[in-house]
Amino acid sequence: MRQPEQETALKSDRSRLRRAHERGLYDRESLYQVLDAMPLAHIGYQINGATSVLPTLQWREGDHVYWHGSAASRAIRAMAGAEVCLSVTCMDGYVLARSAFHHSVNFRSAMLFGVAEQVTDEDAKAASLKMMVDHIFPGRWETLRPMTAQELKATALLRIPIEEGAAKIRSGPPKDDEEDYALPIWAGVVPMAMELHPPQPDPANLVGVAMPDHLSRIRIG
Repeated sequence: MRQPEQETALKSDRSRLRRAHERGLYDRESLYQVLDAMPLAHIGYQINGATSVLPTLQWREGDHVYWHGSAASRAIRAMAGAEVCLSVTCMDGYVLARSAFHHSVNFRSAMLFGVAEQVTDEDAKAASLKMMVDHIFPGRWETLRPMTAQELKATALLRIPIEEGAAKIRSGPPKDDEEDYALPIWAGVVPMAMELHPPQPDPANLVGVAMPDHLSRIRIG
């Protein structure tokens, strides 16, 4: 009998958690929530036989995660058609326990494994780049100068399917050894969050150009 997709969709031998397995989630919705909350990703890959990590922006379209870079980038060329590991993390707080051993952090993370596919169809590439801008800056694409053919050619677009990976989440108060709860030591959580500050206009803005309303719709974290 086929097991529910909720339990088996993304779990594999290399994606399953060996330690703190109770924090592991393998359903698509859990990964989607982390991926959609944090645009900054780190992608592990091999270049000339050496391991490297690229920090870059990511965005999700359905069951794929996308990222872009210069068509001349060595990293992008090394990733195309190769195995990569993509990770995204949101830190939510420091967890202070009654012993140094049990200090921790509250966080939400997602890790994906897959072969990076380069998107070469120009229409599909242009549509995905618009999706990136509208995902991070809702409503901004339509206010911009149209993308030129040269800009599209100079931009490479990669993606991996969301088929193998895991979300890992820790939340709540510290978990101490039972006997330590009787100690007169303060314990708890120091919450943290990324936040956006008021926009700072470019000094080169034309006189009379007002700040657009769509800036109020930008979110992160």
